[in-house]
Amino acid sequence: MTEPRRRILIPGDRAQAAPPNAGDSAPPAEGCDCPQLDPADWDGVESDWSDITFLRASVKALAGVPVGFDAARAALFARAGALGLQVPDDAMLLIGEGKFSRPLLLEVEGDAPASKEVVRPGGLAFSRLIEAPWGELAKAARRLRDEAGERYGRPPAAIYAWYLTCRSCSRERNFETLLVAHYPA
Repeated sequence: MTEPRRRILIPGDRAQAAPPNAGDSAPPAEGCDCPQLDPADWDGVESDWSDITFLRASVKALAGVPVGFDAARAALFARAGALGLQVPDDAMLLIGEGKFSRPLLLEVEGDAPASKEVVRPGGLAFSRLIEAPWGELAKAARRLRDEAGERYGRPPAAIYAWYLTCRSCSRERNFETLLVAHYPA
């Protein structure tokens, strides 16, 4: 059995601003299993990604809007099972940027066979827990790109979003989303 890989927080200077409703997040809707993240662990936090593995796929997009996200997500979970990989509880499911195709990364654990669909990004990630109602995500991603660029002296290699809500709970949780600026090793 392999030791589970986990996100490692890097101690240091933490941003002081809390997300708009930090600690105010509504409980999940009935039948909803969406993750509830603690802002203290995720907002304005640097994480070491040297031990994290993702299974990679892509989702088609039309002018940047994902098309077929649910089907791509289900296929990624099925592929993880077929490869004998475990998907941890509240695994990160990150979607990257792109106008016509967007990368989709699912956090997995286990001995992943070497392939182009298995990614070990390494480096570090800086994250922000935000509320991103319709039309606000692109603006929030630009703010994160600017903040991370100022903090690290260069722009991040990639920005990812982790949608923390589903159709059942999005409105009551105000479209809570984790944005991640990734800096490879």
